[in-house]
Amino acid sequence: MATAPLSFAEIPRPEYPAPTVGTGSIVQIMFSLSLVIAAIMAVAWLLKRTNLTRQVGGEHLKIVAGVAIGQRERIVLVEVDDTWLVVGVGPGQIRTLHTLPRIEQTEHGTKPQAPEIPFQVWLKRFTEKKDEA
Repeated sequence: MATAPLSFAEIPRPEYPAPTVGTGSIVQIMFSLSLVIAAIMAVAWLLKRTNLTRQVGGEHLKIVAGVAIGQRERIVLVEVDDTWLVVGVGPGQIRTLHTLPRIEQTEHGTKPQAPEIPFQVWLKRFTEKKDEA
């Protein structure tokens, strides 16, 4: 004898337990998120330490040194081919302060030879001239 086909309402459904979020899964999510944030911060720190962003100009343009003289102002020594430019960088402006011929590196170390006039003396003279004008 043939059995009648079951209707959709008569098909037995498996019973699943209600989804629960335990403290173990929350701790795992927070730990994973912390690892991702720490990895992002580590990569940013490494990029800043290796100065990869400053080497965009290739061999023709290179930042030799820089010093902060205020919160948003810097004096930067830029090497362009065989010339060094002393550049003042501030918010919204860049000004060439002085031009020097490139100073060769010493054989024993990486310190450049001192120019004829020390930079501090030159900077003091430059700022005094600017104040008088």
